Amino acid sequence: MSEEKRHPQRDDSPGLTVGAVAGMVGVSVRTLHHYDQIGLVTPSRRTTAGYRVYDDADVERLYRVLTYRELGFSLERIATLLDDPDADELHQLRTQHALLTDRIDRLHRMVVAVEEMMTTKKRGIQLSAAEQREIFGDDWRGEEYSAEAEQRWGETDAWQESRKRVARFSKEDWRDIKAETDDLERRLADAMLQGLTPGSAEADALAEEHRAQIGRFYDCSHEMHVGLADMYVADPRFTAHYDEQAPGLAVYLREVIRTNAAKHI
Repeated sequence: MSEEKRHPQRDDSPGLTVGAVAGMVGVSVRTLHHYDQIGLVTPSRRTTAGYRVYDDADVERLYRVLTYRELGFSLERIATLLDDPDADELHQLRTQHALLTDRIDRLHRMVVAVEEMMTTKKRGIQLSAAEQREIFGDDWRGEEYSAEAEQRWGETDAWQESRKRVARFSKEDWRDIKAETDDLERRLADAMLQGLTPGSAEADALAEEHRAQIGRFYDCSHEMHVGLADMYVADPRFTAHYDEQAPGLAVYLREVIRTNAAKHI
């Protein structure tokens, strides 16, 4: 910084006051005073009354400072870029560009993570999408299923109760649920293949076990259980899931549930 810059000339020729410059560039007077104190942007002149006055070159330098600040440069680095004739400005800009790109990538990942947390909190499921796929498989579409269920039953007491209950489930709870569900579906498939008749004591026991598994999420009456059984056949996605265990399992499960429910309704 030159002697002239450190000790501004005093005159009353036209120029911009601190307040005028602050309003023009959108910073506070306090910020301009600080830049003056550290020698980053020092007004070229003062009036005979001692007021700071900025000329066009000062304002141009200030704009350059604010541009670098917007890009994330520290005040020390900015001073080097503006005052050191040996400073490689292009190199500094490339370095800052790389840093900003990395920061943007991190922020994007954070946004995705926060959105995922917001969604799981809204649905009441305390698992990330990655954890759901880990437990239920890569073809699991939990968010799609949950959103559809909320649209269809979101106003019901059962849905509200389900949200409260699953909000307390841990990752291990979900692992247990998945294992128990897989085991029951395997035994249902075995029962069908062995010719176990719906309405038999063994089939009724399987129906009640299935209803109890639903009951972990909400109180499932026999009437509601029959409604679910009908959906397993009416909705191709559920039919495909059960029939993947054994062809015809969706219809068999419906009959097992219907026959058992008829004894309780």
